[in-house]
Amino acid sequence: MSTQSLVFSDQDLQARNTLGLPARAAVAVLDDESVIPALCAALAAGRNGQEADDPLFILGGSNLVIEARPRHRILRVALRGIRLRDETASHWVVEAAAGEPWHGFVDHCLAQGWPGLENLALIPGTVGAAPVQNIGAYGLELDQRLHSVVAWDLRSGRERTLRPDECGFSYRDSVFKRDGAGRWLIVRVRFALPKAWASRLDYPDLRDHPGLRSEGGAPGSESGSLRPTPRQIFDAVCDIRRRKLPDPAVLGNAGSFFKNPVIGADQAAGLKQRFPDLRTYLQADGRVKLAAGWLIEQAGWKGRRLGPVGMHARQALVLVNHGGAQAADVLALAQAVRADVQARFGVELEQEPVVLD
Repeated sequence: MSTQSLVFSDQDLQARNTLGLPARAAVAVLDDESVIPALCAALAAGRNGQEADDPLFILGGSNLVIEARPRHRILRVALRGIRLRDETASHWVVEAAAGEPWHGFVDHCLAQGWPGLENLALIPGTVGAAPVQNIGAYGLELDQRLHSVVAWDLRSGRERTLRPDECGFSYRDSVFKRDGAGRWLIVRVRFALPKAWASRLDYPDLRDHPGLRSEGGAPGSESGSLRPTPRQIFDAVCDIRRRKLPDPAVLGNAGSFFKNPVIGADQAAGLKQRFPDLRTYLQADGRVKLAAGWLIEQAGWKGRRLGPVGMHARQALVLVNHGGAQAADVLALAQAVRADVQARFGVELEQEPVVLD
């Protein structure tokens, strides 16, 4: 690739979205940061009307519903590299390039003796996409381990280093997501991994996993002579995810398709009276998070299909492509599920994947 400019060419993107939707677009691969200033200049010229560029989409994650011929040009981030950037008395500060595969990065950190990300094992996508979605699983959110994000603001043409409080993190959201896919180009992400490591076993599936049994203690207990290691937790998370979630290489999916809705305490109490088995999780602000998968299952969608797509038979929160689906099929099913959940519970579901049109 030229060190002066990016070259966009027509490419097949079916293998680049985990739902396996057929798509083609103008794609360029970013594997050298030296071209970014020229990219910023070209984008600025387009905004000033000097050239009619199509909008830019930064491709790095799996949370994507892509149209067959999106109007966007696609920038696929392929920057690689992992290093220990700093070490303090309390933390290892580990930096990874945005194109590093997320799961491989977590595995690498454990191999180096840097624990703290093991609960986030086996999440698809790249390191650069992780802050955009503020990924989380099994009691850990990415922002709880983040040190900083190095990103180019493509509007101003400047590289910035953003602290966690500047990233606007919330549940599966961030400033990188809210500002639109063509503004922030994340190039590196830094994590503060604790030397005083403690296991996080809040979720029942993880706490009760047989691989985390300790001698003389209950499943997940740390009261016995052995305590679960970061690697054991990593392995348990991988096992749980493989058993509960379909492999995108076998059955196209984007993981959890809907966010767990957060509602007011009064509405939650009313729903709990009507539906005693409703799964609720009290939040720090007094609101209540509901399990979207439970709502979808109770609305009759677990294992149910609509054309070539359906909600998975083992996990109602996962929308799957049984083969031959287009973006319109995915969006039609998502709308049908939302409508039925709204009608039954009065709760609005919000989808996680971004629609690339």
